[in-house]
Amino acid sequence: MSERLNIDKVDFTKLDGLICAIAQDYRSKEILMVAFMNREALEITVKTGRAVYFSRSRGKLWHKGEESGNYQDVKEILIDCDQDAIVLLVDQIGGAACHTGMNTCFYRRINRSGEFEDTGKIPLFDPAQVYKK
Repeated sequence: MSERLNIDKVDFTKLDGLICAIAQDYRSKEILMVAFMNREALEITVKTGRAVYFSRSRGKLWHKGEESGNYQDVKEILIDCDQDAIVLLVDQIGGAACHTGMNTCFYRRINRSGEFEDTGKIPLFDPAQVYKK
């Protein structure tokens, strides 16, 4: 069963005009990050093949990698059954998806005591050197 992408069918109503977007490495299947997209971010992502998100803290579009150079080439976009969340299967160019310099934003785990534990991942860059603002 195949149907043409119709962005009008994507449900942007549940999160004040946003949908949840999960970036996943298309080779390893590791979850890299979770962000949000508005309609414009999704349209640009579909058109260009590069991940664009909506920054809630800045209130504007955020082209992944615009400052760090660690951008995401989108290989495939999956949409859930309710059409209100997507998974972007990406090639993470530059290695680091996280602003902390880690390859993934999920570099800690919560143990049975409820405390954070490091997973042993090592940063790929120093954020102070990359984000000079």
